[in-house]
Amino acid sequence: MSANANPSDIRDPLILALPNGRILAEVLPLLQLVGITPEPTFDDPGSRQLRFATSEPGLDLIRVRSFDVATFVAFGSAQLGVAGNDVLMEFDYSDIYAPLDLEVGQCHIAVAATADWAAREDVGRASHIRVATKYPELTRRHFAARGIQAECIKLNGAIELAPHLSLCRHIVDLVQTGATLKANGLIEIEQIAEVSSRLIVNRPALKTRPEEVGGWIERFRAAVAEQHHQHQSRRLGLSTAGSDAG
Repeated sequence: MSANANPSDIRDPLILALPNGRILAEVLPLLQLVGITPEPTFDDPGSRQLRFATSEPGLDLIRVRSFDVATFVAFGSAQLGVAGNDVLMEFDYSDIYAPLDLEVGQCHIAVAATADWAAREDVGRASHIRVATKYPELTRRHFAARGIQAECIKLNGAIELAPHLSLCRHIVDLVQTGATLKANGLIEIEQIAEVSSRLIVNRPALKTRPEEVGGWIERFRAAVAEQHHQHQSRRLGLSTAGSDAG
């Protein structure tokens, strides 16, 4: 540090919280377009490290569970993050601002039940239902808006088992292709919301460090536009190739 530098001008790096799992794999190409290269241990499956330096001196990455991304950002422990709007709807944190749809992690939240039960019962006519889900708040709000009291049983995995083991009649869960529901003898009976991953920021951080946080929002915005352009060009190329082949 320079002898003339003011220590108060030296700020800690901003932290970008990323979710583990499928979404991380979809976000990594976007990070490359933004110009963020994590340190080598980020790609080491044997590493237990959770915080990583990047090619940007003012930005570190942390890798956490998808539901925890919103908590780290809401409480200011991370200033930026990537979270599905399913998580945002579940927690509804007032200190989270979601300025940008990253157009990755696309799926939807749905109500599902066994085929035989769905054929016998119209859930819209019920006054009370029991539902297994990892989204209890979102589920209660959804059914309450229709005048239905939802008794929610919180599960963090293997939710598709619940109707077959008499834990409940219905589940609310993420659906991407429907293959998991089908493999477990369930059918989708109602869609609640479309889901995709969003860039989220901590509102107080945006106020106290507007140039840094705002700068990252714009870089991600440009990267999403570039990725969209690449996808469009790829589709156009495939279409042209198909026409030539015909």
